[in-house]
Amino acid sequence: MKVLVIGANGQLGTDLCRALHDLEVIPLTHDDIEITDIESIKEVFNKHEPDTVINTAAYVRVDDCETDEEKAFLVNAIGARNIAVVTQELGAKLVHISTDYIFGGESDSHTTPYTEFDTPVPLNIYGKSKLAGEDFVRHLCQRHFIIRTSGLFGVAGSSGKGGNFVETMLRLGRERDELRVVSDQVFSPTYTKDLARKIAQLINTEYYGIFHITNKDTCSWYEFTKEILSLAGLKTPVVPITSDQYPQKARRPRFSVLDNYRLRLLGMDDMRSWREALKDYMKEKGHLK
Repeated sequence: MKVLVIGANGQLGTDLCRALHDLEVIPLTHDDIEITDIESIKEVFNKHEPDTVINTAAYVRVDDCETDEEKAFLVNAIGARNIAVVTQELGAKLVHISTDYIFGGESDSHTTPYTEFDTPVPLNIYGKSKLAGEDFVRHLCQRHFIIRTSGLFGVAGSSGKGGNFVETMLRLGRERDELRVVSDQVFSPTYTKDLARKIAQLINTEYYGIFHITNKDTCSWYEFTKEILSLAGLKTPVVPITSDQYPQKARRPRFSVLDNYRLRLLGMDDMRSWREALKDYMKEKGHLK
């Protein structure tokens, strides 16, 4: 099987290339392909003739999406559409990475994990643009896997965000006397190494459709930060605050926990807890004390 990985230099793309090492992997970065230009996609795809395409490319700066809506939809929706069209023409499989932020807009009091069969209601431009991308993929590419995930952290760091939350909190924990972190946004942090391994399993199946894939268990950003600093042996105090005390351009869901429901139905949900995954990540990065 020949696999094209778009966004191969990102934290998920890097781990995908590692997880797929037994296959013929063609890693692509923004220098190799422009997903907003369908002719660029056709040229690259026709050159390599992949059996599977994995698209991890996205405009992921959630707050910037609010002030640059056109870019958000151009990359996250039209880019996804372009890839879906050309993948369908080749008859290949398509893996499209999406987000928990397509949920959370229906109510601040929602506390039940979302399954693949729940109706998305995004509350910010990023979520709306990613949902539009999902819709294009569903309608334009028959053999698709849409992977919704959340709170990604990986050894390579996010090229679009300049690192990841774990590394940011470790840096701030060393620089500051105190950290103030929101405690009313609940999600499931996910290690890209674990996500990549599961995607590598899925592409060898014909279980097409939407999948939720996150590490098990939930936490707030405050609880996540406490665990990060504790594993690193940092004693910096962490103070819980509300979302209202930390205003941002884009609203965030108060609860965006995803239920790996389809994986569970298929007997494939062996994702470990986020705490265990975080410890593994910290060990690999040399942060563990």
